[in-house]
Amino acid sequence: MSANKTLQAARNTTTRDTHAIDQQVNGNLFEAIVVLSKRSSQLGQEVKEELNSKLEEFITVSDSLEEVFENREQIEISKHYERQPKPHSVAIKELEEGKVYFRMPTEDELAAEAAKQEEIRKEREERRNRRFQQRDN
Repeated sequence: MSANKTLQAARNTTTRDTHAIDQQVNGNLFEAIVVLSKRSSQLGQEVKEELNSKLEEFITVSDSLEEVFENREQIEISKHYERQPKPHSVAIKELEEGKVYFRMPTEDELAAEAAKQEEIRKEREERRNRRFQQRDN
Protein backbone atom coordinates (compact mmCIF):
# COMPACT_ATOMS: atom_id res chain seq x y z
CA MET A 1 0.00 0.00 0.00
CA SER A 2 1.82 3.05 -1.23
CA ALA A 3 -0.11 5.43 1.04
CA ASN A 4 1.11 3.63 4.18
CA LYS A 5 4.72 3.78 3.09
CA THR A 6 4.85 7.57 2.81
CA LEU A 7 2.26 8.62 5.40
CA GLN A 8 3.10 8.64 9.10
CA ALA A 9 -0.23 7.55 10.59
CA ALA A 10 -0.76 6.48 14.19
CA ARG A 11 -0.27 2.79 14.88
CA ASN A 12 -2.21 2.87 18.11
CA THR A 13 -5.48 4.25 19.36
CA THR A 14 -5.56 8.01 19.72
CA THR A 15 -8.32 10.39 20.74
CA ARG A 16 -9.53 12.49 17.82
CA ASP A 17 -11.08 15.94 17.78
CA THR A 18 -14.41 15.25 16.09
CA HIS A 19 -14.95 18.94 15.36
CA ALA A 20 -11.74 19.06 13.33
CA ILE A 21 -12.76 15.94 11.42
CA ASP A 22 -16.29 17.09 10.62
CA GLN A 23 -15.00 20.47 9.39
CA GLN A 24 -13.10 18.56 6.69
CA VAL A 25 -16.46 17.31 5.33
CA ASN A 26 -18.94 20.19 5.20
CA GLY A 27 -19.34 20.29 8.99
CA ASN A 28 -21.19 16.97 9.14
CA LEU A 29 -19.62 14.29 11.34
CA PHE A 30 -21.78 11.50 9.89
CA GLU A 31 -20.63 12.35 6.35
CA ALA A 32 -17.03 12.46 7.57
CA ILE A 33 -17.40 8.98 9.07
CA VAL A 34 -18.88 7.66 5.81
CA VAL A 35 -16.00 9.17 3.81
CA LEU A 36 -13.44 7.71 6.23
CA SER A 37 -15.13 4.33 6.15
CA LYS A 38 -15.10 4.15 2.37
CA ARG A 39 -11.48 5.33 2.14
CA SER A 40 -10.46 2.86 4.84
CA SER A 41 -12.12 0.04 2.88
CA GLN A 42 -10.23 1.09 -0.25
CA LEU A 43 -6.93 1.13 1.60
CA GLY A 44 -7.64 -2.21 3.26
CA GLN A 45 -8.44 -3.78 -0.10
CA GLU A 46 -5.17 -2.44 -1.55
CA VAL A 47 -3.19 -3.91 1.35
CA LYS A 48 -5.00 -7.23 1.05
CA GLU A 49 -4.27 -7.48 -2.69
CA GLU A 50 -0.63 -6.50 -2.18
CA LEU A 51 -0.13 -9.01 0.63
CA ASN A 52 -1.87 -11.81 -1.27
CA SER A 53 0.29 -11.20 -4.33
CA LYS A 54 3.44 -11.40 -2.20
CA LEU A 55 2.28 -14.54 -0.42
CA GLU A 56 1.22 -16.31 -3.64
CA GLU A 57 4.79 -17.37 -4.31
CA PHE A 58 4.75 -19.38 -1.07
CA ILE A 59 1.68 -21.41 -1.98
CA THR A 60 2.47 -25.07 -2.36
CA VAL A 61 0.19 -27.71 -3.75
CA SER A 62 0.00 -30.64 -1.38
CA ASP A 63 -2.54 -33.33 -0.75
CA SER A 64 -1.99 -33.45 2.98
CA LEU A 65 -3.29 -30.81 5.35
CA GLU A 66 -0.85 -31.99 7.98
CA GLU A 67 2.14 -30.75 6.01
CA VAL A 68 2.89 -27.29 7.32
CA PHE A 69 6.02 -25.58 6.11
CA GLU A 70 7.42 -22.75 8.17
CA ASN A 71 8.95 -20.24 5.83
CA ARG A 72 10.96 -17.49 7.50
CA GLU A 73 10.51 -15.04 4.62
CA GLN A 74 6.74 -15.57 4.62
CA ILE A 75 6.60 -14.89 8.35
CA GLU A 76 8.64 -11.69 7.93
CA ILE A 77 6.30 -10.45 5.20
CA SER A 78 3.29 -11.11 7.40
CA LYS A 79 4.90 -9.35 10.38
CA HIS A 80 5.76 -6.37 8.17
CA TYR A 81 2.10 -5.94 7.22
CA GLU A 82 0.96 -6.40 10.83
CA ARG A 83 3.26 -3.54 11.91
CA GLN A 84 1.90 -1.10 9.34
CA PRO A 85 -0.66 1.50 10.41
CA LYS A 86 -4.22 0.26 10.09
CA PRO A 87 -6.27 1.52 7.11
CA HIS A 88 -8.59 3.63 9.29
CA SER A 89 -5.60 5.49 10.78
CA VAL A 90 -4.23 6.18 7.32
CA ALA A 91 -7.66 7.35 6.12
CA ILE A 92 -7.96 9.80 9.03
CA LYS A 93 -4.47 11.14 8.41
CA GLU A 94 -5.21 11.56 4.70
CA LEU A 95 -8.44 13.42 5.50
CA GLU A 96 -6.62 15.70 7.95
CA GLU A 97 -4.00 16.51 5.29
CA GLY A 98 -6.63 17.13 2.61
CA LYS A 99 -5.54 14.15 0.48
CA VAL A 100 -8.99 12.52 0.26
CA TYR A 101 -11.24 13.42 -2.65
CA PHE A 102 -14.96 12.87 -2.22
CA ARG A 103 -18.16 14.26 -3.65
CA MET A 104 -21.82 13.96 -2.85
CA PRO A 105 -23.91 12.07 -5.46
CA THR A 106 -26.60 13.92 -7.36
CA GLU A 107 -30.28 13.06 -7.02
CA ASP A 108 -30.18 11.33 -10.42
CA GLU A 109 -27.24 9.18 -9.36
CA LEU A 110 -29.00 8.26 -6.12
CA ALA A 111 -32.17 7.32 -8.00
CA ALA A 112 -30.20 5.21 -10.50
CA GLU A 113 -28.40 3.41 -7.67
CA ALA A 114 -31.68 2.75 -5.86
CA ALA A 115 -33.21 1.32 -9.05
CA LYS A 116 -30.15 -0.87 -9.55
CA GLN A 117 -30.33 -2.16 -5.97
CA GLU A 118 -34.05 -2.88 -6.37
CA GLU A 119 -33.37 -4.87 -9.55
CA ILE A 120 -30.67 -6.88 -7.76
CA ARG A 121 -33.06 -7.55 -4.85
CA LYS A 122 -35.77 -8.79 -7.25
CA GLU A 123 -33.32 -11.10 -9.06
CA ARG A 124 -32.20 -12.61 -5.74
CA GLU A 125 -35.78 -13.11 -4.65
CA GLU A 126 -36.64 -14.81 -7.96
CA ARG A 127 -33.62 -17.13 -7.64
CA ARG A 128 -34.57 -17.99 -4.08
CA ASN A 129 -38.16 -18.73 -5.09
CA ARG A 130 -36.97 -20.98 -7.94
CA ARG A 131 -34.73 -22.89 -5.53
CA PHE A 132 -37.62 -23.44 -3.15
CA GLN A 133 -39.85 -24.59 -6.00
CA GLN A 134 -37.18 -27.04 -7.21
CA ARG A 135 -36.68 -28.32 -3.69
CA ASP A 136 -40.41 -28.84 -3.19
CA ASN A 137 -40.76 -30.78 -6.47
